[in-house]
Amino acid sequence: MAMRYTVHFLSLFLLLNGCKSAQQIHDPGYAQVSQAVHQAAYSPTQETVNPVAADLEGPHSVEEYIQYALSQNPDIQAARKRVEANAYQVPVASSLQDPNLGMTFYPEQVQTASGPQEFALNISQKFPARGKLNAQGELAESQTNETRAQLAAVELATVAKVKRAYYELYFIQQTINVTEADKQLLVEIRDVANVRYKTGKVSQQDLLRAELEISNVENELIRLEQKLVSGQAKLARLLHISPQTKLLALEHIEPGSLPADLDWLQRQAIASRPELHAQLATLEKDRQALNLARLAYKPDVTLGATWIDVGSTGVSPVANGNDSFLITAGINLPVYRKKLDSAVRSAEAKAVSTARTYDSLKDETLEEVADLFAQAKSQQDLLTLFSEDILPKARQTLEVSSQAYNTGEVDFLQLVDNWRELLRFEVSYLRLEASLGQSLAELERVIGGIDTQALQPIPAAPEALDNLPLPVEP
Repeated sequence: MAMRYTVHFLSLFLLLNGCKSAQQIHDPGYAQVSQAVHQAAYSPTQETVNPVAADLEGPHSVEEYIQYALSQNPDIQAARKRVEANAYQVPVASSLQDPNLGMTFYPEQVQTASGPQEFALNISQKFPARGKLNAQGELAESQTNETRAQLAAVELATVAKVKRAYYELYFIQQTINVTEADKQLLVEIRDVANVRYKTGKVSQQDLLRAELEISNVENELIRLEQKLVSGQAKLARLLHISPQTKLLALEHIEPGSLPADLDWLQRQAIASRPELHAQLATLEKDRQALNLARLAYKPDVTLGATWIDVGSTGVSPVANGNDSFLITAGINLPVYRKKLDSAVRSAEAKAVSTARTYDSLKDETLEEVADLFAQAKSQQDLLTLFSEDILPKARQTLEVSSQAYNTGEVDFLQLVDNWRELLRFEVSYLRLEASLGQSLAELERVIGGIDTQALQPIPAAPEALDNLPLPVEP
C-alpha cells in the first residue's frame, strides 16, 4: 500500500512539475529591454532621450559613421534579433512534441476478477510520419535564411542612408563656406562702390544694390544654418544618438567614381542583391511548406502505455491484486481529402507567386541599376564639364568685369550678375559632387557592394571664391 501511495505522489508531482513557470531570462538584450520598460514607467522622459555622443562631434569620415551605425542602428539590431529568433526555432520545429502523462482516479472502484481498479497512470507520445520532422526543420531553416538575407538588405540600406545623409551634410557645409566667402567678396565690392560713389564716379544705386545683395546672402546663410541642423539630426537618427550631436563631414571628400561596365553592374546586382536572395529563400520556404502539405496525407502514429493499480480486497474469490499493464497504439486518419488537397494547391500557388515576385524584383533591379548608372554617369560628366570649362570661364568673366568696372566700361549690375552667376556655378558643382556620392551609395545598395578597385578618380574641386580677383579701388 505504501508503494502505491508513493507512485501516486510521484505521478502527481511530475504532472504539476510540467506546469511550472518558464525558466529565467537568458538573453541579456531582453533583460535590458525589460528593465528599461520598467524604469520608463517612472521616468518616461529620461528613458526616451538618446545621449549626446561627444566622441562623434566634429568632422569625421563617412566610414567612421558607417561603422557606428552598423553597431548601434536600431533597425539593424532588430534584424539581427529576428535572425537569432528564427534560428532558435529550427530545433523547436524539428523536435517531437512533449509526451502526454495522464492519471485516472476512480471515485467508484471498478471491480474486476483480479480486484478493484483504484488508479491508472498512462503516458503517450506522438510520432509524426517519416519525413515530417525533417521538413519542419527545413522550413524553419529556410525562414532563418530569409531573415539573414533581410538583415544584409537592412545593413546595406542603412549604409546607403548614412552616406546620403553624410554627403548632404557635406554639401550644406561647403555651401555655407562658399556663401560666407561670397559675402566677404560682396563686402569688399561694396567698399569699392562706396569709394567710387564718394568720388562721384557712380550713383548711390550701386552702393544700395551692394547692401541689398549682402542682406540676401545673410538671409541665405540663415536658411543654410537651419538645413545644417536638420542634416545633423537626420544623420544622428541613423546613428541612434541625440539629434543635438554636432556631426560634421570632412572638409574634403572623395565620393568615388563609376565602374565603366554596365553589364558587370547588372550581373553583380542579380548575383548579390540581398533582396533577391531573400526572395529565393522565401521560395525555398514555400517549397518546404509544399513538401510538408504533401506529407499531411501520411498518418501520424501515437504510442502509449497504461498502468492500472489493482487492489487485493475485491469481491471476486480469485482476486489477487495483480496490476494491469497495457500497450496502446493509434494513428490519425487523413480522410478529409478536400482539406488536404486544398492545402497542397494553396502551397503550390504561394510558391508560384513568390517566383513571379522574384522575377519582378529582378526586372526592377536591372532597371534601377541602369537608371542609377545613367544618373551617376551624367553627374560625373557634368563635374568634368564644370571643372574644366564652366567654372574657369565664369571665374574669368568675373575677373574681366571687375577690371572693367574700375574703368567704367561695365556697370555695377553687370558685375553683380557675373558674381551671382559664379556663385550659382560653385554651388551647382558642390551639389553635383554630393549627388554623385549619393547616387553611388544607392547603386552600391542595389548591387550589394562596389569593388573600389574598379573606380576611377573624379575631377578635382575648383578654386575657392576667396581666391578670385576683386575690383581695384581707385
